[in-house]
Amino acid sequence: MLEGAKKVVGDKFVGQLSNYLSKNPENNIEKATNMLYKLAITDEHKKQIKAAQRILVEPRSNWRELYLRSISETDPGVRDRLLVNFLVHSALLGLPQQRELEAKLGHGVPWAILIDPTDRCNLRCKGCWAGEYTHKNDLDYALLDRIISEGEELHIHFYVLSGGEPLVRKDDIVKLAKKHRDSVFHIFTNGTLIDDKFARQCVEAGNITFAISVDGFEESTDARRGAGVYQKLMHSVDILREHGLFYGFSTTYHRHNVEEVCSDDYIDMLIDKGFRFGWYFTYMPVGADSDLDFMATPAQRAYAYQRIHEFRQRKPVFVADFWNDGEATDGCIAGGRRYFHINAAGEVEPCAFIHYANGNIHDMSVREALKTPLFRAYQQRYPFNDNMLRPCPFVDNPQVLADCVKESCAHCTQQDHMDVNVMAEKLEPYAREWGETAEALKQGVRIEQLVS
Repeated sequence: MLEGAKKVVGDKFVGQLSNYLSKNPENNIEKATNMLYKLAITDEHKKQIKAAQRILVEPRSNWRELYLRSISETDPGVRDRLLVNFLVHSALLGLPQQRELEAKLGHGVPWAILIDPTDRCNLRCKGCWAGEYTHKNDLDYALLDRIISEGEELHIHFYVLSGGEPLVRKDDIVKLAKKHRDSVFHIFTNGTLIDDKFARQCVEAGNITFAISVDGFEESTDARRGAGVYQKLMHSVDILREHGLFYGFSTTYHRHNVEEVCSDDYIDMLIDKGFRFGWYFTYMPVGADSDLDFMATPAQRAYAYQRIHEFRQRKPVFVADFWNDGEATDGCIAGGRRYFHINAAGEVEPCAFIHYANGNIHDMSVREALKTPLFRAYQQRYPFNDNMLRPCPFVDNPQVLADCVKESCAHCTQQDHMDVNVMAEKLEPYAREWGETAEALKQGVRIEQLVS
């Protein structure tokens, strides 16, 4: 049973919540959400729970359908552990504790830490942000364990693992998950290394979730990731589903696939395959030789904004767009505000796409990492723009990033050094054009007028 949850909320709470979910979850929605309401500390969380309750009891709600599918198709042990770890440890209790620490320490305490256990990968995908690293670094188990232990001391209970391909280190990941039972381990993976043995181990751990990289249907995915990859990852999805694990998709939209990955056919296919959530990323031109012509145009980005909002209204899947959802997050979440990145060499970066640092986790604690000059420079400038549709300091406000790097004396962490001023100059035309589009969206201009 969930020993960590018992310490916080007691045997009775965990047992009763599990009972509601196992026996007639459809009719126990109000009882389960009322339990969470009583546990909530902040007024904001109480309001959110009541709003969720109203939506979930609505018979025709797409969110109700998502909830019931997730409850019924997820292994009961995995379901119970994830609900307690995510809703209780990470959100209802974790967030208020993090805000208290922020006031005490004078700097951001993030909700999540993104860690690259390795930068090795079995694929070579066009435009991969990790492709600019050396492909020879690994963070050893002892260091990974220290990072997570120090994060948990700061009430951080959500750990995102990327790479490289993190499942090159699958044994260590399972070992970490089993040791840190009160946290969620969310793995971004190309999906090609998942097998039955690993899936069984993940069920035993109970606190591992997946975001599978897929960039459209077979032709589009294989064009970016390599021949045969689509079929391999879909086979892996079948394995995860058979074992009752919880998984979603990670889709990068770019100039050549926006319409496809924002289509009803695409999202319906993913829902039919058992995907419960999805992360949309716009292609980021990382690296000295990055291809700006591969970026989605401002009109295409506006189209993605519209379609993802439509999906939320109609489809039984949770989807988020890390660049177009600044309105929901009050701007950029990086730089230690809500998350930060530790790459496979140990460099402490503001974001997976911002390859600059002035600290290495080999030489400092997580708490010390949060005080690095680059993070301070970020936090002094939040938000980077008054228009929350322009949240990113990289593609939306490139001069802001250049100023942060210069002020903090941060160094480039890529093997091919990228001069931040050159990068800012290259991206300025795109930022200016998107700025005009974003301002029109903010003023209520219809998408059809922008893409015509």
